[in-house]
Amino acid sequence: MDVSFLGGPGPQRGVGVVAPFDFALDRELWRWVPDEVSLHLTRTPYVPVEVSLDLARMISEHETLGDAVRTLTAVAPEVVAYACTSGSFVGGVAGERAMCEAMSRAGSVPAITTSGALLEALVELDVRRVALVTPYTVSVTRALESYVAQAGVTVTGCAYMSLTRHIWKVTYREVVDMARRAAVRGRLGAADALFLSCTNLPTYDVIPQLEAELRIPVISANQVTMWAALRRLGTRAVGPYQALIDESARSKPALPDPRPGSVVQNAQNVQDARPAQGITDRSDEKQQEGWT
Repeated sequence: MDVSFLGGPGPQRGVGVVAPFDFALDRELWRWVPDEVSLHLTRTPYVPVEVSLDLARMISEHETLGDAVRTLTAVAPEVVAYACTSGSFVGGVAGERAMCEAMSRAGSVPAITTSGALLEALVELDVRRVALVTPYTVSVTRALESYVAQAGVTVTGCAYMSLTRHIWKVTYREVVDMARRAAVRGRLGAADALFLSCTNLPTYDVIPQLEAELRIPVISANQVTMWAALRRLGTRAVGPYQALIDESARSKPALPDPRPGSVVQNAQNVQDARPAQGITDRSDEKQQEGWT
């Protein structure tokens, strides 16, 4: 069959993505991307260190980022994204801005990071109080809380998993359970939104479900990264009924009152029935590590 009349594939616009060496969710990133955009991924060099603050610092060094961005220049992306949450919040707000500047210099294109995209998304959704879910250890989780606080956002509660490897193997059921726990109304009030941290944590399919149950916007690391990168191209991320990328899905109600049988009440009952490991309420400084 002569297919020459088709004229070849349509033009593509490119987003360069720098990911940590252990990133395993390439397919999840693609799910937010419209057909006319291509992702061009590269990874930082392997280092024999488990997920920790030390690893976050190693994979976010400016020289490492510059080398990674330069490997993408041959395919001419229009924007470069650093797809790593801990690596982009470990240096605080000032450190995140410096990372973007280093990547822009290396690639001569606009650059974003996951943590910078998080703050951009919180502004877009007018969020002043946020609940957090992380797969990290307590020390890495605390660093995220500090980063968010530097941006003037209050952390109402946090649930963490204490994982140091194989984060991409966490199931949706575990993500949903942790989200319900983190979003329970604390003494600081209800959260305006919930953030699911770490680009290696699978989240795509649970976002609409959690938004319907918790009645607040739910944003995730990979979602905000793709949303912000595509925004730089003047186009939109795609996805089923998610507040960040679909204005019709946005609403501002607080969490419903914890009545018997409600999602919030059920989550509260589970929390009350067992030791509060890995759950933090920032109005109560008690913290225990190790819920998995």
